[in-house]
Amino acid sequence: MTTTFPTIAREALSIEIGGMAIALRTHDPSFRRLIENRYEGFVGTSPSSQFEFDIDLYEPSESAPADDELEVTIEAGEWLLKRGDFRARWNPDASHGQIRQSCTPYAIDCVLRIVHTLILARQGGFLVHAASAIRNGKAFLFSGVSGAGKTTISRLAPPDATLLTDEISYVRREGDRYMACGTPFAGELARVGENQTAPLSALFLLEKGLQNSIEPIGPTEAIQRLLRNILFFADDPELVKLVFQSACEFASLVPIHRLVFVPDQRVWDVIR
Repeated sequence: MTTTFPTIAREALSIEIGGMAIALRTHDPSFRRLIENRYEGFVGTSPSSQFEFDIDLYEPSESAPADDELEVTIEAGEWLLKRGDFRARWNPDASHGQIRQSCTPYAIDCVLRIVHTLILARQGGFLVHAASAIRNGKAFLFSGVSGAGKTTISRLAPPDATLLTDEISYVRREGDRYMACGTPFAGELARVGENQTAPLSALFLLEKGLQNSIEPIGPTEAIQRLLRNILFFADDPELVKLVFQSACEFASLVPIHRLVFVPDQRVWDVIR
């Protein structure tokens, strides 16, 4: 006599960031709950998803691959993503991918960031190391390397400002304007951003100083510093060229300034 066991269905969870919905399918209800908690505010906001991924978790008896260096390559139209805690394949034309990962949110976080950078590169947008917030209907980016003050400027935001992120900002192009979108990718504040969108008014390059001031910056330096902070993981010449082009076009349409600031709430008085 043959015993049959019921098949456990993969339940899908739609994660929408920057207006792009990606469905994540998993057999594991506890991992599903982990994702729901991790992406609270970004779950199930769209009735349909543009892409979907099936997620399989390492068995408890398995160990993750030793090599933890991130690699993003493309073979025959299929993206291959790997790091010590995950292996993933994604076919954009088929709108489908597979992820094999450890049972932590960090792996899926990395996969989602990579996928969004690849999608945005062909749409004129990008992810950038920057805090961002909405105030009076306008969005502002605050970019800089680690320690420049992204978390500080976020912590000092006034009550009438909506924090989109303190770490990784989502920039989407719409015609001749750019939109800043909230992300769940948090930094030191460990707080998920608000899932809101607003037209981008300015990008400020952060520097700590002895007084609050907004200073002009030349176009060449503006583009160089912007490129330094854009997230991009793939070693693909065509997409690298598109990202460079996007940075140049962004700098021609969005004001970029140097913001020298003292770490107190008065800095927000000069942000307009």
